[in-house]
Amino acid sequence: MKQLIVNADDFGLHELINDGIVEAHVAGCVTSTSIMAGGDSFEHAVRLAGKHPKLGVGVHLTLVGARPIARGDIHTLVTRKGDFFPNYGQFVKRYVSGQIAKEHIEWELHCQMQKVAGTGIKITHIDSHQHLHVLPGLAKVISRVAKEFNVNKIRIPAEPISFLGMGFPDISRFFAKTALTGCSLLAKSIYTKMGFLFPQHFFGMLAGGTMRQSSLLHILKELPEGISEIMVHPGKDTQALEQSFPWGYHWQEELEALKCKEVLESIKKHEIQLVNYREI
Repeated sequence: MKQLIVNADDFGLHELINDGIVEAHVAGCVTSTSIMAGGDSFEHAVRLAGKHPKLGVGVHLTLVGARPIARGDIHTLVTRKGDFFPNYGQFVKRYVSGQIAKEHIEWELHCQMQKVAGTGIKITHIDSHQHLHVLPGLAKVISRVAKEFNVNKIRIPAEPISFLGMGFPDISRFFAKTALTGCSLLAKSIYTKMGFLFPQHFFGMLAGGTMRQSSLLHILKELPEGISEIMVHPGKDTQALEQSFPWGYHWQEELEALKCKEVLESIKKHEIQLVNYREI
């Protein structure tokens, strides 16, 4: 049997992203999303989640590119302005040099989980912004936090190294994917020992932010047996979103791809059952 979770990241980051995710769920193939507790449009996302109970909602743990949730001392995680460091690269440099305290990470992530749980959302799983949850040394920290909230399902973003998408990809993206897969496989062994469950297969790193119709159709055609996850980033009005998030993402194109007739027909043709993390 082929089962598929289509998870839309960044729920709560912006109302245009929230609206795109819900539209891709109602009119398309998105079955799951992950919410950012520190997102500017968190409350808007919570209201939408309440209106769409079939949409699984996990937590998009965040340590970069946003504002922290925790009160108290987490000074190793933030800039002088009190924000997280802008990106993965800056975080990792500080982390590997011992400048970031794991107890600060644990407290911040606890507060994020607590904020989501406090809304009444039944948390289906955890993943993270820029995949920091698979960074070496963090699995045990994240496991403790997740178990406090009775969450035992997690994303393992180990896209197969042999998977090249529609052809040989951008070389920098390919090497980033390879490094992420390596970290994910190491983290997988620890999360498994901690009792976590996760999809057997993952896709979406090479096409991160650019999951167009052709990419989706290619993955669906080659989807392996078992449970797979495809990570996507739908949203409405790419031009407007680019003003706040200059990442080169194609939010609107992803939204249209997730709703398009060809993709929905391909899911039926290949006898793929759409599920979310609740059903693992």
